[in-house]
Parts: sequence; structure tokens; C-alpha cells
Amino acid sequence: MSEAQITDWLASQRQAMIDLLRDVVNIDSGSYDKEGVDAVGARFERHFAEHGIPVRRESHGTFGDAIHAEVAKPGSNERPVLLMGHRDTVFGKGEAGRRPFTIQGTRAYGPGVADMKAGLVMNVFVATAFQKFGGNPHPIKVLITSDEEIASPSSRPVIEREGRAARAVFNSEPGRPTGNVVTSRKGGIFMQFAITGKAAHSGANFAAGVSAIGELAHKVVQIHALTNLDKGITLNVGLVSGGQSVNTTAPSAEGQIDLRYVDPADRAVVMAAIEKIIATSYVPGTSATLTIKGEFVPVVQSPDSKALFEGYQVAAKQVGLTTLQGEFSGGCADSGFTAAVGTPTICGVGPVGGLAHTPEEYLEIESIVPRAQALALAILRG
Repeated sequence: MSEAQITDWLASQRQAMIDLLRDVVNIDSGSYDKEGVDAVGARFERHFAEHGIPVRRESHGTFGDAIHAEVAKPGSNERPVLLMGHRDTVFGKGEAGRRPFTIQGTRAYGPGVADMKAGLVMNVFVATAFQKFGGNPHPIKVLITSDEEIASPSSRPVIEREGRAARAVFNSEPGRPTGNVVTSRKGGIFMQFAITGKAAHSGANFAAGVSAIGELAHKVVQIHALTNLDKGITLNVGLVSGGQSVNTTAPSAEGQIDLRYVDPADRAVVMAAIEKIIATSYVPGTSATLTIKGEFVPVVQSPDSKALFEGYQVAAKQVGLTTLQGEFSGGCADSGFTAAVGTPTICGVGPVGGLAHTPEEYLEIESIVPRAQALALAILRG
């Protein structure tokens, strides 16, 4: 086996990669659509089976099953390199039918084309290259998860377990529009608060009412005031609802909070402040509860993660990605879970794309091969 065999074969698989990407983009796989998410998993399982790569499912009753595949020498007990990614999208049922995979010029479009089905295709073909030619210095584990877009409620324990067992993690979220990879990310917490007030006729019996919406307004202002842009802390109440009718004081209301932060130490400080706001009744007679609906932890670059990135950067330069740098992202990802358990991790090593979560989401087609080659060379030198 030579490096050239791996990189040349990956170059020869450009159309095969596009064909597999078309297949999986054209399957609806919203996070709550277990049937669709598992159908995408089945398509990847078929690829593994066709190439003699052992694959297994880790089933889940509510969300999509986790897909595990491994390329290793028989009897190997070395710690693997983990290639990771999610196959769920933010799009609802029918979206793939409305706007299926298409190529216009140098870009591909379709739901989840960049975030992150292209990264999964890349991971699968890199693993297939090593299955075909050998030469991987360590076992390669491919993990395809199912619910990252809703903070990985079922996948987090799987990711943390596999991350602890790995020697290094490459999370193939899309490469940045700049062509860079992601070396650090914010953490995020998604919360819901519910307020109880008291209904009363707003004309005939106003004084007897207690407005949950009035209380919500006070809380929103106080929560937003916790934002500290200098420290990278942002609070956003992005959804609100409540009330019974326009002529009734609102007996109930609720809001949903998005907290983002950079420094892990800031989590406890901000959460304590939020909990105090929720516990305080600005409108006498109201009460409120707070529920965490999902959470990501930050990606903080450790010395070992920095060394992993520098090795990847050298590999990327060999295949022509000479300007590739590490970049900070305000978005959250599963890579935070593996970084937090102490495993060297880099993110955003997938093919380059942008405008994720929108109908305009795109993938730079010509980035697929060099990003796959860079990942393969980084594994070879690991």
C-alpha cells in the first residue's frame, strides 16, 4: 500500500461519492423521523456490506439507530480513529421530494447536502479506501448518529462512549465557506420556561387576573440582559407563546431560550442567573418552571487537539489545500462531547458548504475529493 494508492483511488471515486450523496439526500431524515433516518442508515449499511466492511446497528426505540462500522486487522485491540457524523436534518417530511439533490454549476443542493450528508459520504469512502488497500496504522471506526440537530438526546451517550475509546476524532461537519476546519466551538443549552398566571375577564374583572404574558415579558428582558458579547455569551428567547384570548388575562405562557457560551466555567454562572430570573415573580401571583431540553458542550482546543489539527493541516497541504486554517464557530456540534471526554478532536473536516438549515444550503462539489484525501493522509500519519 502506498499513499498514492489511497489518494488516487479516492480521486477515481468522485462520481460514486456523488451518486451515494444523491441517494441519501433524497431520503427525508428529519430528527424526529425515525423511519427516514433509519432508511438513510440502511443505505450506508448497504455500501459497507458491498465492500466487506463489518457493520452493526445500535437500536433506539424513539430516534434513529446508531450505525457502527470498523476497518481493522483481525484481532486488533488498538484504540481506533473515530470518523463521526450525523444523518438527521432540520427539514420536515416531503422536503426531499420538493427540492431533491441537484447540481448547478460547481455546487450541489438539497436538504442536508452539506450538513452533513456529504461528510458522511466522505467518511464512508475513506474507510472503504483503507478496507481495499490496507495501510491504516490504527483501526478506523465510523459512527453515524441520528439526532444531532436536536442536541443528540439518544446519541450523546453513544458518542461519549466511542469517544473515550478512540485515540482521535474527526467530526465531518461541513468545512467552512472559507475552506477552513473548526478547531473550537461554543457550547449551547436549549431551555423552555413555563409560566402560570390566573385568567380573568380583562374588562369586567381585570384586577382579579394575573398575567402570565406580563411575567414572560419581564423575564425575556432580564434573560436577554445576560448577554455578554465580549465573553461570547449570548441569550436568545427565540419562541414565545401564551394566553387564552385577547380579552382574558393570560393564565399561561411559555418561552424557549438558546444560551451559547465559550468558556466552560461560564455555564454555571449564567445558568444560576437564569434560574434566579425564572424563580423571581415580577408580576405577583405568577410562578414558573425551567426545563433543559437539550445541551451541547464547547469544543475547547487542548494541546493534543492542536497537534491533531497540525497533522491534518500538513496532510491537507499535500493535496492542494494550502490555505486551510483552524476556525472558531459559534455553532454547536457533537464534537464537543468527544472533546469534553479528553479525546483529541477536530471538527468541520467534511466537504465545504454553507447556508445550512436553509433552502439555499449548498455543497462545493470539487471539495469532496481533496477533503477525503486530506482525511486519509491524516489517518495514515496518525
